[in-house]
Amino acid sequence: MSFFRRLVVALAISAASLPVIAGPVQKPFILLPPDAVKHREAVKDIFVKSYSAYKKFAFGHDDLSPLSQSFSDGRNGWGASIVDALSTMNIMGLNDLFNEGVNFSSKIDFSHSQTSDTVSVFETTIRYLGGLLSAYELSNQKFPILLQKAKEVADKMAFAWVGNNDIPFGFLDFASNTPVISTSNIAEAGTLTLEWETLTKYTKNQTYANLALKSVSHIANLPSPLPGLAAQGIDPSSGAFVGGYVTWGGGSDSYFEYLIKHARLSNTNNNLFADTWATAVDSSIKNLLRTSTVGNDLYLADFDDSRTIRHIGSHLACFYGGNWLFGGRLLNNQTIVDIALKLVDGCWNTYAGTATGIGPEAFAYISSDGNFTGNGNPSSDQLAFYQKHGFYITASDYILRPEVLESNFYAYRVTGDSKYLDRAASAIDSFNKFLQTPTGFAGINDINDPNTSKIDDTESFWFAEVLKYLYLTFDDPNHISLDQYVFNTEAHPFKAPPAKPVYGSHTFFPSKPFALKFGPPLPVISPNPHIKAITNPQA
Repeated sequence: MSFFRRLVVALAISAASLPVIAGPVQKPFILLPPDAVKHREAVKDIFVKSYSAYKKFAFGHDDLSPLSQSFSDGRNGWGASIVDALSTMNIMGLNDLFNEGVNFSSKIDFSHSQTSDTVSVFETTIRYLGGLLSAYELSNQKFPILLQKAKEVADKMAFAWVGNNDIPFGFLDFASNTPVISTSNIAEAGTLTLEWETLTKYTKNQTYANLALKSVSHIANLPSPLPGLAAQGIDPSSGAFVGGYVTWGGGSDSYFEYLIKHARLSNTNNNLFADTWATAVDSSIKNLLRTSTVGNDLYLADFDDSRTIRHIGSHLACFYGGNWLFGGRLLNNQTIVDIALKLVDGCWNTYAGTATGIGPEAFAYISSDGNFTGNGNPSSDQLAFYQKHGFYITASDYILRPEVLESNFYAYRVTGDSKYLDRAASAIDSFNKFLQTPTGFAGINDINDPNTSKIDDTESFWFAEVLKYLYLTFDDPNHISLDQYVFNTEAHPFKAPPAKPVYGSHTFFPSKPFALKFGPPLPVISPNPHIKAITNPQA
């Protein structure tokens, strides 16, 4: 019997109907080894080198182009790297850079895009709104201008909800405050709660939170292809799913992530969110969890429109290990935690198995039930690589993504096992060796070639996520504790209230049949969710 099947059987035997007391996320009394300070300072050094290059060649623009010593403005030209880096600067104690970033942020004109008028509601929420609000909190509300700017950009984004639509359009024309009509996905529509709720917390205007909550509630209440596992595509006009593709990867990922994080950050008494997350985990264990035939690595496969399993993985999807650790500990469910740790190991293997020690953008597996990926059979070279490493590469680039190191950070904070420190230290070495350029740090085109060419882009999430998660892995666990903060999907931490005794209904465990119990209705929202309807005086 396979590892996860044994866990499912064991859990079914131990299932109970009584509420389970929530557990702490972090292991108490973790003691860092003496060399942790050295690695933490090495991460700070990478940040300072990267940001110094950004300041020299791209300050005020969104992203540094380190090879051409120039810049790009893919996030509407509002200085994404500055706003996205604020919370990391604060955590690292880089006060001069933080103050400079606050000063810049105070002058951003969110009334219109500086580049294309089309603005992504999702990206603007997680990077700008999340970055401003987290910096406001972390600096003990010392800079009210950060809250003011957060409110300004949210008031513009509120036009994404048209009429009585529950689902916001994914893109807006900021010049005319009209949505760009297109199909959206559940990640875009369902990854807003943490930021918009935090804005409500400080403005006392409930409408901000309600806009985000009605979107994710709508998605959670739709009939799904698999229990708890919403389809990836959604039409904002009709509110209906588009197709039936299920994945924990891009386009769906942070919708699932925010279900349990919203429950924790808000301490809501509406069980819908924690229960939907737990049902999604249960359903994933039953339907998506697979083991590779080489190495016995655990992974979550995709489930396509033809109801066929696709044995694929991605760097983006590797957040799931950390998310399951967070939710498993919060729900006090050791089975979820045990599976999550195996998922973290499987994702780390995609780093350990390459010539650079850095993981690829996309990869695939072979399991006992096949190797279907939707993109043809693996080549002979891919099969040979699989026989050595238990996965094979389908997209070899690394664009400075954080998810594997994010889950590694959660694994260390949950277990205190030093192997996760060793993994993080090896990533630092690989970054210095293979990503460093005369001007900052850059992604690479082939993680399995030590002589690979580099990618002329340093996205803002390098500052917001990768370097923050690495730094915190080696930092005092009581600093930005996972029992005191909840991270948004861009790694901006929000202060959480003391934990509740129980999250969700807790009348089931994974593998036990469960029917969703919907919570109380949301408070009445403004009849017109546009800017004029929600512009209230700040409390």
